[in-house]
Amino acid sequence: MALRACGLIIFRRRLIPKVDNNTIEFLLLQASDGIHHWTPPKGHVEPGENDLETALRETREEAGIDAGQLTIIEGFKRELNYVAREKPKTVIYWLAEVKDYNVKIRLSHEHQAYRWLGLDEACQLAQFKEMKAALQEGHQFLCSTKA
Repeated sequence: MALRACGLIIFRRRLIPKVDNNTIEFLLLQASDGIHHWTPPKGHVEPGENDLETALRETREEAGIDAGQLTIIEGFKRELNYVAREKPKTVIYWLAEVKDYNVKIRLSHEHQAYRWLGLDEACQLAQFKEMKAALQEGHQFLCSTKA
């Protein structure tokens, strides 16, 4: 059976809009272990939790952002399927915007750094093609709706 995890692709919009789509910045966290990969906050579903509850809990634990500081964007949900540490893994992501552009990030011991990045930079740091695709799809969704 595949491991199941859930997370949020967190973004903010620059305060001074530009003419292009670079007003959207994604939050990526750098893992403290393994290959020190960069991903949005995510983690495994605990007994009694639904997927979105897991995503919100993991975001609070890993980045210090509470549910009340976020707006979940309706209509976007992506399921990534890949192999991690020789086991199949499924990760469900939602898009969430921080309500405060200057929200304070408080990393857990699981991560050693964070960055707010435009789409191109975020895709460069996100080493896995599934994660790059999810970021690109999220960006396209945001640019094509009035979210």
